[in-house]
Amino acid sequence: MIYDHIRDLPVVIDEVALDRLDLEVSPQFTRVTTLVLLRGGGHEGIGEDVTYEADEAVAFAIAGPPDIRGEWTIHSLSQALDGIDLFPTPPSWEPSRAYRRWAFESAALDLALQQAGEPLWRVLGEECAPVSFVISTGLGDPPDPGIVERWAEVAPGIAFKLDASPSWTREMAHALGDAVDVDVIDLKGHYIGTSVDSGADPGLYAMVAEEFPDAWLEDPRVDDRTRIALAGAEPRITWDAPIHSVDDIAAQAIDPETINIKPSRIGSLERLMAVYDHARAEGLGMYGGGQYELGPGRGHIQYLASMFHPEAPNDTSPVEFHGQPRPGMPTSPLPAMPAPTGFRWGPSST
Repeated sequence: MIYDHIRDLPVVIDEVALDRLDLEVSPQFTRVTTLVLLRGGGHEGIGEDVTYEADEAVAFAIAGPPDIRGEWTIHSLSQALDGIDLFPTPPSWEPSRAYRRWAFESAALDLALQQAGEPLWRVLGEECAPVSFVISTGLGDPPDPGIVERWAEVAPGIAFKLDASPSWTREMAHALGDAVDVDVIDLKGHYIGTSVDSGADPGLYAMVAEEFPDAWLEDPRVDDRTRIALAGAEPRITWDAPIHSVDDIAAQAIDPETINIKPSRIGSLERLMAVYDHARAEGLGMYGGGQYELGPGRGHIQYLASMFHPEAPNDTSPVEFHGQPRPGMPTSPLPAMPAPTGFRWGPSST
């Protein structure tokens, strides 16, 4: 079991602090995340809370972090977190609890490894490889194929993960399929009551399945109508939003051959490593997903992708891709960049 390599790592926490990262994505949306900083023995472990609601990040900063100072192991700290409510008031979206939990667990792992003087890859007995990544984007409403074309100009040869919407036309989809490599179509059928809801349009499902015959079809909402629309494409169905644990993989309406693994959606290191164990044992393909991380959380998912699914269509592009296309963007694959110690990724290791 992968978790056995880290569960008994000791970690000493002398101080717990929070910090804020933000990025103005548009005049209507500023992305806010919260850094969880665990300090001890002259070292600092960092995690990133990717909760999307900015007001909940503000409330967290005002309330302050829980007092988890003391001597722990990775597993005993995780057990303690089971009994701590990390939200001053209940979150508006239940998955946010896992997002914040991941910030604390990843920070603790980073700190424990630094205190041990070891990098994650060596403790796990895994090798790091260059990380393939895709550009993940929507096309707006009405859809603007120029978004993809502009990215393709500054990142030649890059592949895409595209958010489909009912406003797509067959002509536009056909042109996109001819112009660029599309590895994943995200149908977002499991988001309800959010700004990215796409419903369950059997016409859209049938069209994208036909126009993108080599792409994974992520997160359809399966009912009697969409099941007919996806007939023949079942081996390409993959799941993301519903996957919070091993049990969720088998609970889906269509058994997957590959899955999107988002560590922050799973929450705890033990459950995450169990998903990796299960995928390997069952021969499931894996690729990584991001949550619009602005800082070290992005490096965490790139690090994990480098060990467990480096050649997959990972939605783990560098943070530069949160902005506008410009010359000199990083290209896929990213070189392997684990820090000498800790759970850090990238040349600055911060």
